[in-house]
Amino acid sequence: MSESGAVPLVPVRTPDRPGPGPTPEALLRALDVVVRRRVEALLAGEYRSNSVGIGTELAQIRAYQPGDDVRRIDWNVTARTREPHVRDQIAERALVSWLLIDTSPSMSFGTAERRKADVAEGVALAVGHIATRRGNRLGVVTFGDDNPVTVPPRQGRVGLMGLLASLRREPQVEGGGATSLGTALTRAGRLAHSRSLVFVVSDFRGPRDWKPAVLALAGRHDLIAVEIRDPREQELPDVGELWLVDPETGRHLRVDTGSSKLRERFAAAADAERAELSTELRRCGVDHVVLWTAGDWLRTFAGHLSHRFTGPVTAAAGRRSR
Repeated sequence: MSESGAVPLVPVRTPDRPGPGPTPEALLRALDVVVRRRVEALLAGEYRSNSVGIGTELAQIRAYQPGDDVRRIDWNVTARTREPHVRDQIAERALVSWLLIDTSPSMSFGTAERRKADVAEGVALAVGHIATRRGNRLGVVTFGDDNPVTVPPRQGRVGLMGLLASLRREPQVEGGGATSLGTALTRAGRLAHSRSLVFVVSDFRGPRDWKPAVLALAGRHDLIAVEIRDPREQELPDVGELWLVDPETGRHLRVDTGSSKLRERFAAAADAERAELSTELRRCGVDHVVLWTAGDWLRTFAGHLSHRFTGPVTAAAGRRSR
């Protein structure tokens, strides 16, 4: 805390909590373009308001009535008809984006350049900088620990400060219970009234009881699943006997990593489990990107969205047109 009691904009970094790493301006600009295209695709569909008001798209030209704003007079039509006419335009609402952020114990794990929680923070901040611009608003829902947080949609610096405040809370090291992703998705579905852009940032560990909630949310919104992995979750090192702990449940297991067969079975099981997750998300119509605690997660994130941004929106439009 500063002397004024305000939450510091930049958190203190330590070797145990290194943060998301550098976020080059060029990549943030590229991500801004990609997200803006998704926003434009949503606004061009059913999200655009059918009410008349201030906007850029013409709804109608009609005869002037007392009390109309003279600044909306269409002088070309007025000159042709010799009667004053005004332009009515379609009012546009700002897009509301939502960030669902996993703060469960497993997110504090990391054996590479940073923890999964650090990558999640970076994704949230990158999206937050973009989703609160141009009058757009951002809402935040955290899940997976004992005290989930909901920040209502806000725009500009207010929205970004709300996001930063929600990220100040570190994931619980243990005792948080299984990740309640299904509950968070249901909560977001109740709060998101108009068509929105929804980012779910999680390692997707824990029970797979979220499929009905994902189907319900993806049917109404543009849903992007950002999965965060650590290399050590996919393969075991040869370091002799180890005690492994599941941070979601607290279960302990002793294994002999010197066994090559054990390491091979572990890697095969881990790959199969993650492949099953990818298949389930794809069947639900969810855009899915995998980021790692090693390497340049921001470049991967921006590159994936740049390649895939038309897919989910186009598919959703196709479902609506049937």
